[in-house]
Amino acid sequence: MPKHRRQWRSQLTRAEEGRGWVFFALYVLAFPFLMGLVQRSFGGELPVAEASVIYYLLSVTLVFLVFWSFLKNGFYLLLDWLPENLFAFGTGLVGAGALHFLVMRLPYPVENPNAYNYLEQYAMSPAATVVIVVVLMPIVEEALFRGLLFGAVRRYSRALAYGLSTLLFAVYCVWQFVFTYNGMDLRYLLLFAQYVPMSLALCWSYDNGGSVWTPVALHMVLNAAALFHAIR
Repeated sequence: MPKHRRQWRSQLTRAEEGRGWVFFALYVLAFPFLMGLVQRSFGGELPVAEASVIYYLLSVTLVFLVFWSFLKNGFYLLLDWLPENLFAFGTGLVGAGALHFLVMRLPYPVENPNAYNYLEQYAMSPAATVVIVVVLMPIVEEALFRGLLFGAVRRYSRALAYGLSTLLFAVYCVWQFVFTYNGMDLRYLLLFAQYVPMSLALCWSYDNGGSVWTPVALHMVLNAAALFHAIR
């Protein structure tokens, strides 16, 4: 007989949630500035790609320390509910691709610097760039934006969980561009629309698969596709 879908409940313990929000705030607000400070302290001699690998390795280590039980249980849920998670992954991948095609037809006042950044980083250090973009980033960001943010809000409102997780992740992907070019250009915030399809698909895959490792895997595939498109 087919399994009945489990009722949604937050998979995080109260302790993990508390530690998670502290880590979330540090990761979004403090860590990028600390990374820039470290880079400047070496007078620009510390290679950016290698420094970023260290930064994300430390971030992933902290993610496992903060969310260990959640990530471990998510792996067991992935195995126990493999058909549901495979379906959520596949439909999320197709949906992200279709919606991305549509949003990229919209006119934007500025070009997205991400493709050029990927190309530049890959040219300097291919292996480090692949490790960062395809492996480390998805683990950290899915634990925070889907496991913590989506999961915490989802137990109160499914619509609000989708809205907050999708919007905040999409804005997070572009906010640094606003301050990149010796000033402030708020037009770059409009590029958040390009990340809405991906963010929606990641929420969908977690909500319908039940394991955080499903959006992690989907995030890895989507990032790999974006990197391949940038360097080809």
